[in-house]
Amino acid sequence: MESGPAIFAGTAFALFGAGLLLWTGTRLAHRAPVAHGVSPATATAFGIFFGAAFLTLGVWCFARV
Repeated sequence: MESGPAIFAGTAFALFGAGLLLWTGTRLAHRAPVAHGVSPATATAFGIFFGAAFLTLGVWCFARV
């Protein structure tokens, strides 16, 4: 019964983390700003860090099933 919410949360976290990493990588490859009004180094670092953190959290949720 508890596996349903874990699967939903894992999917949400994994999709968001992967999407954030994909967005950051695509913006860097095109040499476009990751976020407007923020230092490029700061935006890149936060994008990669939080993308990896959410992806890891999603994998952790799937491991709990």
